[in-house]
Amino acid sequence: MSSIQNASEMQDALKDALRAHWKLFLFQGVVMIILGILAIVEPVIATIAVDIYVGWLFLLSGIMGLVALFSARDVPAFLWMLITAALSMVVGVLLIWKPAEGALSLTMVLTAFFIAEGIFQIAGSFAYREAIPGSWGWMLASGICDLILAVIIIMSLPLSAGWTLGILVGINLMTSGWAIVITAIEGRSIARTLGRAAA
Repeated sequence: MSSIQNASEMQDALKDALRAHWKLFLFQGVVMIILGILAIVEPVIATIAVDIYVGWLFLLSGIMGLVALFSARDVPAFLWMLITAALSMVVGVLLIWKPAEGALSLTMVLTAFFIAEGIFQIAGSFAYREAIPGSWGWMLASGICDLILAVIIIMSLPLSAGWTLGILVGINLMTSGWAIVITAIEGRSIARTLGRAAA
């Protein structure tokens, strides 16, 4: 009984968030679609950009790990944390310094991301089907597209790693952006319906 009540509360919270912030969701979706189009138009540049971005994330994460490690005293597993932070920094420097060579490794990581995101979007579409009846199908379609993209990546490796990452990130941004736009429109519809009921 409590799990059904929790699911109902989560759906109500989702409806409230969509109603209150549908403009932000719409803006996010439109920006994602535009970025997706740009990535598809220039896939090699998009691949290198993603590679460099991830490199900076690793580098900064490693630096922060070292700062935190040496700032704290008596840290358990000091050696393990030191190796992890140093490895993160090395990977970050390599991705930034040689982005083309890192594209293959990053493409494999992206494949895992698309698989995970696809599964979660499909599960989420069914979980929130009643809360967002007009847009859950788009979320489902976006999740299926993510799984299809993962299959495309796996089948085209390693020859197309230089441009695949940019195109697939672009397609992912466009489908996810479109799903968010449709969800935002659903939120606007909920807000208008409640506004008319209150008037």
